[in-house]
Amino acid sequence: MDHAPQPQSIAFSNLMHDIEKGLIKIPQFQRDFVWSKEKSAKLLDSIVRGFPIGTFILWKTKESLRTVRNLGDAPLPETPAGDFIQYVLDGQQRLASLFVHTREYQLNAVGKLMTLPKFTLT
Repeated sequence: MDHAPQPQSIAFSNLMHDIEKGLIKIPQFQRDFVWSKEKSAKLLDSIVRGFPIGTFILWKTKESLRTVRNLGDAPLPETPAGDFIQYVLDGQQRLASLFVHTREYQLNAVGKLMTLPKFTLT
């Protein structure tokens, strides 16, 4: 049986939903959120213009690691018992920024709490 990683396309709305449901988690070994409002705005600008924003690397497992419990003032739920967890190995700054922007949460970035305006992708 081949266990080599395979690239997958996941809809943006599914990524955000999976974060809200506790299926995508940020392991504690990841660095804190450090992006400024300006860097987050540039990410959104790239999306609106149709520019590539890179890939996200997620590790799907049933193994339990210590994880970040919230993104700013957005509480992240526990993963439902028996479900797979997808840990963010690459793309944490981008995913966190997108999640916070689309949900109108506040995020602690570079030592301060900032409110990011709500952004809707259609």
